[in-house]
Order: sequence, then C-alpha cells, then structure tokens
Amino acid sequence: MATARDVPGDLFSFDWLGACRTAAQGLREVLIEHPTSRERVVETGELGKGGDRTLVIDALAEDAVFGELERLYADGARFTAVSEERGFVDFGDPDVRVVVDPIDGSMNAKRGLSHYSLSIALADGPTMADVLYGYVYDFGPGEEWRASRGLGAFLNDEPLAAPQPERRRRDGKLELVAIESADPRWLAASSDALVQVTGRVRAIGSIAVSLCQVAATRVDGMATLWRCRAVDAAAAQLVVRESGGLVAFTEMDDPLGAPLDLEPRSPVVAARTDQALAELATLPST
Repeated sequence: MATARDVPGDLFSFDWLGACRTAAQGLREVLIEHPTSRERVVETGELGKGGDRTLVIDALAEDAVFGELERLYADGARFTAVSEERGFVDFGDPDVRVVVDPIDGSMNAKRGLSHYSLSIALADGPTMADVLYGYVYDFGPGEEWRASRGLGAFLNDEPLAAPQPERRRRDGKLELVAIESADPRWLAASSDALVQVTGRVRAIGSIAVSLCQVAATRVDGMATLWRCRAVDAAAAQLVVRESGGLVAFTEMDDPLGAPLDLEPRSPVVAARTDQALAELATLPST
C-alpha cells in the first residue's frame, strides 16, 4: 500500500493524496447539502473557462478543491492550476500543473445518476505524458482510484497489479467497450465501426470513470466519440497506464502529447492490448 505522500520526485514532501481526499469530502458535503435534482440543476449564470454553463454545485465543488490547493501553496508547493471553471490560476510555478475537474459527469450529478467523479492530476510538464499523479473519486460506488508514475495504480488502496485480460467473443470482437461523448449524432456516425469492434457498449457518462473501468478490465476498452479536454482525462489516463493498460489521444502525433489545457484537443481511447487500442482508434470522431 502506498503512503499518503505517494507522489514521486521533488513534490514528494507535499501531501497530495491527503489534499485530494479532503477535497473529495468537501464535494461529498456539497452534494449532501444539495440532494435533489431540483437543487443540483441550478446554474450560477456564468460560463466556466471550459465553455460549459457553471452549476452552483460545480462552483462549490471547485471551491472545495481550491481550498486544498491554497493550503498546499501555503505549505510551500508551487504550481499552476488548470481548472474547468476558473481556467489557469497561478500558484507560483508555470511548469508544474494541477489539472482539476471538480465534477466529471456533472450531467449525472445533477440528474441523480450514479457515476460522477472528482478528478485531479499533477504533472511536471505540459502534456499527458508528464502527468505524475492522478486521483479520481467516483461518488456513485464510492471508489477511489489513484496512480503515481512508476509506482502503480490503486483502487481503494489495493494495487491494480494484475488486472484480468481483455475478453473477446467467439467472433473476435471485444466483449464490452465504454463509450463517452455519447451524442446521438456521434453514435450514429460511429455505429458501423462499433459493430466491427465490439459486441456491447456502455455509456457511463464520465470520461474519468470510464477510463478507470479499463484499468480494472471491467470493460475491455473505452473511446470518446468527440475530442475530450485534459480536465476530463488527465488523472484517469495515468491510472490506466500504471495498471498496465494503454492510452492514446488519436489526433496527436504523439499518443500522449495532448496538452494540459482547456481546449478539446483529441478523442481518447484506452485498452489492455495494442490490438484493441488500434481497433478503437479506427472509430470516427467529430
């Protein structure tokens, strides 16, 4: 079991895991205080830096995260936060990035559906390849996923050291694939390709949570049908990779070269094998 200070490198002395867990508890309290869909659909009237309308629960959740970031800054940590709602926030170092999505799957959260998560990634550079710590807390089942670069992935403090192999049907298709960005237009455009790749699909409603399912081989792969933003994928893609899985941002020259910013840059695919990753990378995207 990794310790609470399980971030490698020069940032090891700061308690990132403790900060993530405290932020998750803060978000849990926000949700308890706003228990119904009627309360959770209320908007602030503003657009977040990611372009979406900001919900009151989004803003309160982000306040919980930034309270912890400010505490880490007071303890001596220096970084730049990249947040869906606030954009880029300078905490003293442009080369270290903390990528935050206070509620990934906010549609699920506001409608009372199960899967929505807090996602926080720490990176020592500007791209997905530079992420050195990822934390995802799924509030539906109460599952905590985390990974440290070179130190493995964990689910509820248990190592994801030997996930099950992918499953294929007798016809060679992947048994189950998670699909995100499930707009009916994009599903229709991808339907023929999906038929060739998989026997079943699941749309969970959170890119971070769907990626984590690949880490435990609950699904045999995942794909977004539209370009995702770094805030949605940065933490969970490291969980997949540290579990022994594979991730590619398909519109990038480097599969892990997607920037840690707020623009929707590329679809993301994840799988357990090179073959499955290549198959999922053939899905059309808009």
